[in-house]
Amino acid sequence: MSCCGQYEVSAADEPHREWRPQIYRRCTDVPWLVIFFVFWVGMVFIAGYAVTVGAAERLIFGYDSYGNICGRKNSPIKGASLSGQDMTSRKHVFFLNTCKMDFTDHKINSLSICVSSCPQEELNGLEEIKHFAQYNGSYLCLYNLNISDYTEPSKAAHLCPTLPVPPSKPLPLFNRCVPQSPACYSHFILALIHMVNESDFFQHIISGIIMSKEYIIGLCFFAVALAFIMVAVFRYIAELLVHIFITLVIFGLLFVSGVLWWLYYDKSHDPTIILETEMENTRALLGFAIVATTISVIIMVLTLVMRKRVNLTIQLFRMASSLIQDVPLVLLQPLWTFLILALFWTYWVAVLLSLGTAGNAYVIADDQVEYRSVYAIRYMWWYHLIGLIWTSEFLLACQQMAIAGAVVCCYFNRDKHNLPSYPILSSISRFFNYHLGTVAKGSFIITLVRIPRIILLYVYSSLKGKENACARCLLKSCQCCLCCCEKCLQYLNQNAYIATAINGTNFCTSAKDAFLLIVNNALNVATINCFGDFLLFLGKSSEDSWHSTTPAT
Repeated sequence: MSCCGQYEVSAADEPHREWRPQIYRRCTDVPWLVIFFVFWVGMVFIAGYAVTVGAAERLIFGYDSYGNICGRKNSPIKGASLSGQDMTSRKHVFFLNTCKMDFTDHKINSLSICVSSCPQEELNGLEEIKHFAQYNGSYLCLYNLNISDYTEPSKAAHLCPTLPVPPSKPLPLFNRCVPQSPACYSHFILALIHMVNESDFFQHIISGIIMSKEYIIGLCFFAVALAFIMVAVFRYIAELLVHIFITLVIFGLLFVSGVLWWLYYDKSHDPTIILETEMENTRALLGFAIVATTISVIIMVLTLVMRKRVNLTIQLFRMASSLIQDVPLVLLQPLWTFLILALFWTYWVAVLLSLGTAGNAYVIADDQVEYRSVYAIRYMWWYHLIGLIWTSEFLLACQQMAIAGAVVCCYFNRDKHNLPSYPILSSISRFFNYHLGTVAKGSFIITLVRIPRIILLYVYSSLKGKENACARCLLKSCQCCLCCCEKCLQYLNQNAYIATAINGTNFCTSAKDAFLLIVNNALNVATINCFGDFLLFLGKSSEDSWHSTTPAT
């Protein structure tokens, strides 16, 4: 790590900062980089432990009541006579009592076995179950019952599925036989919902990720596509978009105000209105009309007063457009970040699945096997969750620092026709050599705010249906306050990274300088954010470039 330089930039050396890029730099916030490294040593240890003792196959492929993973060759479990069977050809989990399945005391009250195929038609008797086994090779009774004994009621009563057996189809990817008859299907789904509601907070996360992974991946690619479209739009018609936005807001508010006044006039002159509730509605319309009219007047006055600052917003759009034209690789920076985040999230989910299935096998009644998780794993889940937040924020902060450095390099270059070569790579090299500690510290501050939000969410989900209205209001108020605090810190962090990219100062000094600069230019910043955030919320890459130019001006 290149921590050498001729001097170290500090607030004491430069009381009146000139906001010019420093040629010589030293490493900033090194202790925080060490802390981040030590934290990731713990993450690697948890991953190794999860892979060693976990069994994500049980969750993905499913397992029967005797500890056998379907579709796999299994090792025997001591004390369970029906365990350790070769289930290579039996890839589907079948519940023997799907129509009356229930979830009590964190357990499913129905036996489950591995079968070759799910019954596609309803089976009404033991003869039909035997016929299905003979012609389809799928045995729906327990493994210790011979096929010749399927039709003997005394043996099949407790070892074969409850009659009638409803038609079922395997659940895509997870190989569970799901009943297709309306009554059984609704009961089956209700049991699954009850199971999810009774499960642990982290099992909620696992099931949510598994059930929504297609939507998550699709929305990620959709967001990337919209970002590039937004960049192309404001690249050519920035001024037009700003004026269209102002016009739509003003005329929209005037239209709403006019409609409310018309409705109030119509109701107030209606002789048929005699009920007290109707009169209250008329008074409410009057209140809404007054509020809408007041807001419309305020926005029109502000638009007239701040019209010059609106032009500043347009100039910043044009500056960002010229930057993208001069440094097209800045558009790929969010894409690289997205790919790195996708790889990290894949790793994180894989470790979480392994942790969620880590546990010891215990033999209970009737040779059945139950997996019980080790209590210490709960602490590993929380550590792993903190690692998700901190590392994700760290990677996003690295993107912000890289783009800020490239913008600073081009903006402060005197010869605009002879820009430096590879500004993005130079920026990445600079902050990797000097400012990774600053990125780690800034991302940790966001993590500190987000952890209480997650704890409150956990408490709220645990007490759902048990809390009173006062407690519910208090929890939601705390969530709202923490959310606002997180948004403010994220905005301050972005500007602190920009200050670090320019002045080479540590995080606290950069945050103080950025805060003072924002306060001294509050009207300009408010105007830029008002119009810019609306137009750029789909284009994250453009937003980072645009924020990077704000302190520099």
